[in-house]
Amino acid sequence: MRTVTRTEATFLVNCHGRGQTHLGFTLVELLVVIAIIGILISLLLPAVQAARESARRTQCSNNLKQIGLAVHNYHDTHQCFPPSYVIQPGGGGVHGTPDSATRDAGPGWAWGALLLPFLEQAPLHNAIDFQLPCWHPHNEQVAKTQISTFLCPSAAGSADPVPIKDAEGNTLATFGRSCYVVSAGQNEPWLLSVDSYEGIADGPFYRNSRMRVADVTDGLTNTVFAGEHHPVLSDKTWFGVIPGAVVWPKPRFAFGGWEPAGVLVNCHSGPCSYADPPVIHPPNSPIAAPCQMYAQHPGGCNVLLGDGSVRFVSETINQLTWAALSSRAGGEVVGDY
Repeated sequence: MRTVTRTEATFLVNCHGRGQTHLGFTLVELLVVIAIIGILISLLLPAVQAARESARRTQCSNNLKQIGLAVHNYHDTHQCFPPSYVIQPGGGGVHGTPDSATRDAGPGWAWGALLLPFLEQAPLHNAIDFQLPCWHPHNEQVAKTQISTFLCPSAAGSADPVPIKDAEGNTLATFGRSCYVVSAGQNEPWLLSVDSYEGIADGPFYRNSRMRVADVTDGLTNTVFAGEHHPVLSDKTWFGVIPGAVVWPKPRFAFGGWEPAGVLVNCHSGPCSYADPPVIHPPNSPIAAPCQMYAQHPGGCNVLLGDGSVRFVSETINQLTWAALSSRAGGEVVGDY
């Protein structure tokens, strides 16, 4: 039998015994790797979120473009733009007694319901009985319909229909939600107890309006038709307006108080000719009134102009420029914005 030499024994121990090298991470190295991964994720996450928001904003812009196309197809068919909502002056019969504060009565159908045939929603339009008020039980099921074209993907809380309430908090009906409102101009006529808003509303859409292209003398490219209002501030609908209803701001904005029923479908820019002091509220204004435009896009909101184009308007837009864009025949000169 061959005897193992000292040199060979040392070699074997180094290869198979206590001299063997173990590959792996130490605790310190592992913590360093985890820290690096965390830093990379923190750098990457804002970029991913920004890309997602960009996609959502683009979808929102496309929604407004579809609404703009529908508005012009309505004009081609009826020789006027749709009103923000329709009432029977003086009410009567199924349309009820006019609300003493606003003179609202039935039927109350809003711009969104009137545009349905032009938004590829003819079956839904045909399911509505427009001879009855929008809150009539016959129209109850269709009233709750959520239409994707009226919903901005960036708007939190837009998955459910809107409970329409009065000033005491009683639910009068439930209507489909809208993240978009049409512009009544600078003035807010719904604060006045009058039967007609003619000569008061200076924008393209108001109760019983029948505006034509020729009436927008400031130019379609210089006139705001519609824009965003997200449920983070207050609820809006595309379906209709109920006399005696009010629009409550969400608790976060409760300092603003409630607004009359017309604000369910309308907005305005200010300044009101009868307000003291006169106030202008551009998109996302910290005034946070339920009657203004308000979106959850960082920095501003999408706005539909009368020519069918959509612009992203900054929340820092010059207030006088914003007011000028909101009137249809003010004669103001509007520069770049």
